[in-house]
Amino acid sequence: MRSAVPELRIRRANERSRRSDGDFVLYWSIAARRTKANFALQHALAIARELQRPLLVLEPLRCGYQYASDRLHAFALQGMADNAAAYAAAGVTYLPYVEPAPGAGKGLLAALGAHACAVVTDDYPCFFLPRMVAAAARALPVALEVVDGNGLLPLSAADKVFGRAFDLRRFLQKALAPHLGEFPVGEPLRGHDLGPARVPRDVGKRWPAASEALLAAEPAALAALPIDHTVGVVPTRGGPVAAGEALRAFLATKLARYADERSDPDADCASGLSPWLHFGHLSVHQVFAGLAKQEGWTRERMLPTTSGQRGWFGMGPSAEAFLDELVTWRELGFNYTSQRDDQEDAESLPDWVKATLDKHAPDAREHVYTLEEFAASATHDPVWNAAQTQLRETGVLQNYLRMLWGKKVLEWTPHWRAAWSILIELNNRYALDGRDPNSYTGISWVFGRYDRPWAPERDVYGVIRYMSSTNTVKKLKMKGYLARWSR
Repeated sequence: MRSAVPELRIRRANERSRRSDGDFVLYWSIAARRTKANFALQHALAIARELQRPLLVLEPLRCGYQYASDRLHAFALQGMADNAAAYAAAGVTYLPYVEPAPGAGKGLLAALGAHACAVVTDDYPCFFLPRMVAAAARALPVALEVVDGNGLLPLSAADKVFGRAFDLRRFLQKALAPHLGEFPVGEPLRGHDLGPARVPRDVGKRWPAASEALLAAEPAALAALPIDHTVGVVPTRGGPVAAGEALRAFLATKLARYADERSDPDADCASGLSPWLHFGHLSVHQVFAGLAKQEGWTRERMLPTTSGQRGWFGMGPSAEAFLDELVTWRELGFNYTSQRDDQEDAESLPDWVKATLDKHAPDAREHVYTLEEFAASATHDPVWNAAQTQLRETGVLQNYLRMLWGKKVLEWTPHWRAAWSILIELNNRYALDGRDPNSYTGISWVFGRYDRPWAPERDVYGVIRYMSSTNTVKKLKMKGYLARWSR
């Protein structure tokens, strides 16, 4: 079995060395929370085989992170339950640790690291994870190796931030093909024969594994945690098992309609895969591989172009439309957050955006709402209210309506900087796929990043692209959607 991970995807987070006399190799699973198609797990297993030491997997879940809620915890815990079963079947020791109080997990990684030959973790360029990995690198007594499995293009393959989808697409057309031949092993645990690791007794006593009730996300177990209980659990189940089912269902029943109907809320043919991609329960490589298999695709079908135009993989129209979202637009966000850390700062927007919005900041607003009114779907607009209700109650927002949803918040707040903060708060609080590089791509697009100036110049918007609920209802098929989500 091929076990070497491409060097472009591995970086050393500290200057410490591997230890051949450690008790185990530790995989600290923090972003790629799955056992399949996982470069970091693959790399950890390769080190374990090289050193002939067992693998220990630590998957922690903090409770003190911003936006921690029943919704987000349940989705993560359902994934941990899937992983517990998969690691047990492979004979790999797995420690799913759930913090009972903020800070209770402090010291756990260092305690395990004291017994480890090396520590491997996931590279994820967003939310609190980069700061957490940097702090761990300083504290660990052994090598910390960070592995990037975020996108088809390794994060380090690009040396600049791309300002438009067109520009990234041109770069991908030149640079992506070799990386399509370097996919992670689909089943890295298959054939594992190094035996189980032993969790040090003092570690297991102080930081015990999560109970079955917690891994099942039972209401009483969630209620005992110091997290936000007002953002409730949703029907969409987290975990690699549900992710695989969703991918197969999309390819079998929705993909054929994607090119023509993906914007129509009533068609319901978007992939819906972003929550599992965000939590690492599904990899973009798995999605691409499933799509390629269905299309009977090989790399030789890629078009020899650097035009920056869509439709260059050599697949059918629906597959091409989906790939532009999955690859180009998704990886714009990872490109940005891997090279800059100001994605939550409104001042990071392009100068032309800030100039036009500042010019029109004094403009009168016909409607103005507070964060609480937005959160409660309490605006005058039934289309916007329906979209927010879907988000609040399900953790998901229909793809096209997400753009309108953002534009109207820009229009109905006293200042564009307030709108920026409100959109981040609503998205990160309620969306299963919030707190993600792709979230910031979408929010910043609302304000003009990755876009261009649009005429005519309007009140409030200036030359930012305008969208209206009236035109949206005329353009899209959404009677069923409005009937379902209007309250």
